[in-house]
Parts: sequence; C-alpha cells; structure tokens
Amino acid sequence: MENINWSDLTFGYMKTDYNVRSYYKNGQWSELEISDSENINLHIAATCLHYGQEAFEGLKAFKGKDGKVRIFRMHENALRMQASSRGILMAEFPVELFEKAVVEVVKRNLRFVPPYESGASLYIRPLLIGTSSQVGVSPSKEYLFIVFVTPVGPYFKTGFKPTPYAILRDYDRAAPQGTGTVKVGGNYAASLVAGEIAHQKGYSAVLYLDSKEKKYIDECGPANFFGIKNNTYITPESNSILPSITNKSLMTLASEIGMKVERRPIPVEELSTFEEAGACGTAAVISPVERIDDLDKNKSYIFSKDGSPGVLSEKLYNKLRAIQYGDEEDKHGWVTLIDFKVPA
Repeated sequence: MENINWSDLTFGYMKTDYNVRSYYKNGQWSELEISDSENINLHIAATCLHYGQEAFEGLKAFKGKDGKVRIFRMHENALRMQASSRGILMAEFPVELFEKAVVEVVKRNLRFVPPYESGASLYIRPLLIGTSSQVGVSPSKEYLFIVFVTPVGPYFKTGFKPTPYAILRDYDRAAPQGTGTVKVGGNYAASLVAGEIAHQKGYSAVLYLDSKEKKYIDECGPANFFGIKNNTYITPESNSILPSITNKSLMTLASEIGMKVERRPIPVEELSTFEEAGACGTAAVISPVERIDDLDKNKSYIFSKDGSPGVLSEKLYNKLRAIQYGDEEDKHGWVTLIDFKVPA
C-alpha cells in the first residue's frame, strides 16, 4: 500500500480495497456480495436518477490503543436508514444485514483503518438507491445497497477549533413536513448554493432558520446545532431536522456529567444568551462555533473571543471521542468491538 500520511488526511474520498453490496429483486434482498470495483451499472431510467430515490448513512470505525477496531452506534444508523427508506418509499434494508455488511467491509479494508491518535478514522458510507427503470413517478421495484469505506481526517480543516457561521434567510435546507428528518441526498443538494455563498464570504457553513417563519434555529448545514448556557445543553426541536446520532449521544453524556438537557424550539434571538455553541454530527463530532453573523440583520453573536472552544463543548467532545476509541468505558453499548486487530 502507498504510504499514507494519516495526520494530513482531509475529509474526502480515497480508494480502498473492497465494498459490499446487496440487491433487492422480487421482494427480497440478496446475500452480501464483495466487490473490488468502484463502479456500478445503472439503467438510464433508474428511479434514483430521476426521482431522487436515494438514501445514505455515515458512521465511523476507530483503532484503539489496544489495536482493536470499534464501530460507533451502527445499530442506530441501520434504524435511521430504514426511517429514510420509509420517508421516500424504498424497500427497507434489514438491520442485521446492515450490521453484517458494515463489519464485513471494515474487515476487508483493515489496512485503511488509521492509527490510534492520528486524528483520523475510517469513514463508512452505506448507500441505498432505486435501480429499476421507469419514467412514471412511482417507487422503484428494485434496489441496490452498497457500503464502502474511506479513511478521513477532520471534516473542517481547522479540526476542533471554533469557526464562523452565517445566517442566510433567503435559503431553506428543507421544508416542514418534507424530507428534513430523513437522510437523503436531496436535502444536501438543496444546501449547496447557500453553502457556497457562505464559503465565499469566509464562513464554515450556514445556520439555517426554520423554513416557515424564519424565527427559530434549524440546522447547521450538514449538522445539528446546540447551544450551552447555565450548565444546560440546548438543541432545537423541529419537524425538519435530521435526528443526529452524535447529538443523541452528546445529550446522554451531557446529562451524565451533570448538565441539564433541553430539546425545544430556539428563537434566533436566544443566541445572544448562549455561552457556547456548536455543530455536531458524525463527520466533525463537534465543530465549535466562533461566532454567528446574521447577515440580514447586520448582527453578530460571539461565542469565542480567543479562538478556544468552550469548556463544556471540549469536555463533551473528549468524552465522546474517548468512548469511540475505547479509552473510556462504554456504559451504553454504543460501540461494536470487532474481534480482529489492525495490522501493525
């Protein structure tokens, strides 16, 4: 294998050895197939291409100090992919087969699991697409499930350091009662224009407001939002927010370290009362927010004046990472410990 500078990895795609596939035909899923091809054959009229029948997940595997591999909360990802399937009327992939596929693809690509303390991890991407050919708007009769992996570094180049976010009211991530609560590609496509505008203006991402009234905090582009004040972890409640597995984990940990936890609508004006703020998700775990600029109101909400993350955000970040790497006891059964070790 080519020499990989593990500490210099970006969050991007790198070719690995194998992926795992399963096909849905005649009402049932096939046994898992192992492939070394990076390509798939698709009919030009496949429903995923025309009607957006596509869902995906993101999770990670970590190499611990003991050399063993730990996969974080893959059962939750399996359940969320099923929820996404129900949201856009696709055949649901069985949970047990999902978990078997994830373990198999990690095992087949062991040499790409980054070393302990390298700051990198093995990103796992399950993908489900409609493949049958049709030009009428209706659900596919056939589906393809794939899991591939790639080693990744931090989602944001700065790593665990505060970065600025922007509020842009002219753009919505997802509509109320739409697909915001399921993990489908269309939500991310809808965020690209606003995201690019934010990047050009020097921001990491957009902090979206609710699509209906533009009064409440929604999501941080590709991640959930949380704010901290008075020893309380507060995250938005909305019918257009993806249920983040990372956010769910952080709420549990916040409660364990003696914080109060609130999930409720957050008026945009309440940003001025938060002592800390962050975006959370699989890719970044926690991305601390330096400031949020409301570009329409010419107003800024500042959370870090010296470039340091908040004390409680850092505590939660380190606690979650310690569980993922096996440095701290997994009291909740979140980690799947694989019975093989990464080659030295």
